[in-house]
Amino acid sequence: MAALRRMGLAAPGETVCLEPLAGGVSSDIFVAHLEGGPVCVKRALARLKVAAEWRAPTERNRYEAAYLRFAAAVAPGAVPEVLAADEESLAFAMPYLDPATHPVWKQLLRDGRTDPEFARRVGRVLARIHAASADRADLAREFATDANFHAIRLEPYLEATARAHPDLAPTLLAVSARTACTRRALVHGDVSPKNILAGPLGPVLLDAECAWFGDPAFDLAFCLNHLLLKAVWRPAHREGYARCFDTLAAAYLSAVGWEPATDLEMRASTLLPGLLLARIDGKSPVEYIRATANREWVRGFVRHWLAAAPGAGGTQRGRLAPLAEAWYRGLAQHPPSRED
Repeated sequence: MAALRRMGLAAPGETVCLEPLAGGVSSDIFVAHLEGGPVCVKRALARLKVAAEWRAPTERNRYEAAYLRFAAAVAPGAVPEVLAADEESLAFAMPYLDPATHPVWKQLLRDGRTDPEFARRVGRVLARIHAASADRADLAREFATDANFHAIRLEPYLEATARAHPDLAPTLLAVSARTACTRRALVHGDVSPKNILAGPLGPVLLDAECAWFGDPAFDLAFCLNHLLLKAVWRPAHREGYARCFDTLAAAYLSAVGWEPATDLEMRASTLLPGLLLARIDGKSPVEYIRATANREWVRGFVRHWLAAAPGAGGTQRGRLAPLAEAWYRGLAQHPPSRED
């Protein structure tokens, strides 16, 4: 690959073996086997690898590399090191982290390895990055990636879901608009268990191509959303997911100091129903919830929650715990259909 030579990672004439890595929908990711050892190379795609038409600016790779550099400085070890970047191809290189020592958190959760201590550390790392970047005018200028964040997150998740559910559109679009105009800290944008490695020293966050100076509540809600959905996929581990949800949320919120934690929790808790529904009916549905009955259960839960009268959840929408309790309790009462 010419980009590796331009980055100074491959010598002229050196034979480079590229091994594609699976799992991503928005980028080409390879392991480049070099004479000096393997490195991971990432290049953003203009059209994402999903069924729906979904395009996004490829310059997001620059912002991802910038996010990783910032996060590495304030939370050493919590992100991969950026070894080099190539402006011509908009690719960058990172160390290759062996799955044997850095398993993906999603796979651990799938197998029932629900460690609340690891979830706590995820929450603390996320809060540390948000705290270090909060209200920084220089970062607000550097990561003024509103168009990118809209194209990759708000439109395909909340706005596409609003089109699929016209009666819920006013609520979903209001949440999207509020998120778009809230600018408090540097946001990762894709804090999902598939993008978190369980390294020997703690969590390692990957795939920050949605990086944006905006609403940190989005990162919290985006991650917690997956701990709810995993209980539909693997109901036998429901209680473990619930403990991880509670521990991660508590660890994060206890570290919020740049604004009242209750304000951030309110935004996260009102984002969550929309994100739940988005992973069923948005442009990027989760691949592991396929059973019709399970998809209908998620839709029904969100509709009931959003319509809840005061005293039945309506007055508690600013809190994360009541939503999680209702979700896990509902799944215990109505066990999901079997998923592969």
